[in-house]
Amino acid sequence: DGCLGLQVHQSVSNVIKKPNEKVQIYCTHEKTDYRLMLWYQQPSGDTAMKLIGYLHYEAVTMENQYETLCSISGDLGGTTTKNGSLSVQLEGPEQSGVYFCAASQAHQYKDSNKVNKNYSNV
Repeated sequence: DGCLGLQVHQSVSNVIKKPNEKVQIYCTHEKTDYRLMLWYQQPSGDTAMKLIGYLHYEAVTMENQYETLCSISGDLGGTTTKNGSLSVQLEGPEQSGVYFCAASQAHQYKDSNKVNKNYSNV
């Protein structure tokens, strides 16, 4: 398959926050038919990435363990730049880690060769 040439931009790249503060991470890309944006956390000291949830058009689906401290928003509809964001309420060390956004076509999002990822270190 090879590289699709899609650039996924994520900001902020490194954040240091105190407990009880929120961090907002933004993700954008230009591929207008990629209407699925997935968010992952790689907890500090862990090699596995955990799915936080995903945005499909404007519909948000969250994994149960992240529902209370995380929220996803954005709009992947239309024919313009796709924008999404992840908000994380920092309550303890379990929220520390690297956060990734990934963009894909909805019917292909389980194919790891076609998912384009970027990350933020929190």
